[in-house]
Amino acid sequence: MADIMQTLLLLLGSAMLIKAEITVDPNGYVMYCPCMGRFGNQADHFLGAIRFAKALDRTLVLPPWVEFRFPAPRSVQVPFDTYFQVEPLKQFHRVITMESFFKHLADQVWPVGKRAVLCYQARTYGAKENDCNAKEGNPFGPFWDTFNVEFDKSEFYQPLYHDTSPSEINRWKERYPGKDWPVLAFTGAPATFPVQQQNVGLQKYIKWSENIAGQRDKFIKDNIGDKKFIGIHLRLGSDFENACRHIDKSPNMFAAVQCLGYGKASQEMCYQSEDTIVRDLGKLIKDTGCTAVFIATDSKDLKSKLSKKFEKVKFVKHEPPHPHVDLAVLGASDYFIGNCISTFTAFVKRERDVNNKPTKFWDFPPAKKHEEL
Repeated sequence: MADIMQTLLLLLGSAMLIKAEITVDPNGYVMYCPCMGRFGNQADHFLGAIRFAKALDRTLVLPPWVEFRFPAPRSVQVPFDTYFQVEPLKQFHRVITMESFFKHLADQVWPVGKRAVLCYQARTYGAKENDCNAKEGNPFGPFWDTFNVEFDKSEFYQPLYHDTSPSEINRWKERYPGKDWPVLAFTGAPATFPVQQQNVGLQKYIKWSENIAGQRDKFIKDNIGDKKFIGIHLRLGSDFENACRHIDKSPNMFAAVQCLGYGKASQEMCYQSEDTIVRDLGKLIKDTGCTAVFIATDSKDLKSKLSKKFEKVKFVKHEPPHPHVDLAVLGASDYFIGNCISTFTAFVKRERDVNNKPTKFWDFPPAKKHEEL
């Protein structure tokens, strides 16, 4: 009986300590749904959102990552700290996971009946007119349903924008003071896409969780060992192939600025032929002497073809597929070739830049048309 009482007291003490450590931010909170695209897009937006929250001097509520697991009809929300550590982010600005916010603070700070949602202007689709319709569609509805949120009113914040210049931030503070607006909850990320140059360096505060880092290290140890290796990202899915057909009209599509600045992307840089992949990988293998290559792909892995072409090289991929472990392994590789247009590649490049590791891109600089493949 004494042991049971001691255990209960320890649990009660731990709960009280956690509660004491989570205090209300008098300046308020920024909350949003990362409802545009898959992980790479969400990561781009996150860097802008944490910069925006810091400029407003409000705590950022870390949203879960939105994942689409087809054929499931509704998105799945994965807690932020499943993939990344929370503490390193606090070196830059105040943050709290959305799970902790709703467990410990929501009833006090953002009670039911007083929950407004912000959008630039009315969303034209949905059941209500002149409304943000913040829960209309997937993943909007499933995201807020995860936390049982129903909105009581919509607030249009135009003509304000997610600009962190002092003059614009002052306008935000004057219009939405923390005492009247303790939570600024946005229908989408309060950030621009793709990530702005001023926010790229914030990647240094994004650190893999122990679970993901552990899976990365085990995979490398078991499949590659201590030898230096090349990581490659192949973005060869039909969705990307279709998107790349519009590259001529949208030369700065997605993450193209990471290798081009604001130059013009080519079709081959966006969606590579197998010949281009063989050529660029072969050159890097020759230049580095690497005998191991890790493949991350959303579709075709070309493992069989590449193994036949480079018989002395070992090609490996993570099975079963796990995009976040793929990202972590690509970040850890000694050399890397990615897709200039892809935000998945962009995440890897930012991590590698932080660690002073080199990055190359398929068909960049563009090969001359007469060059032999």
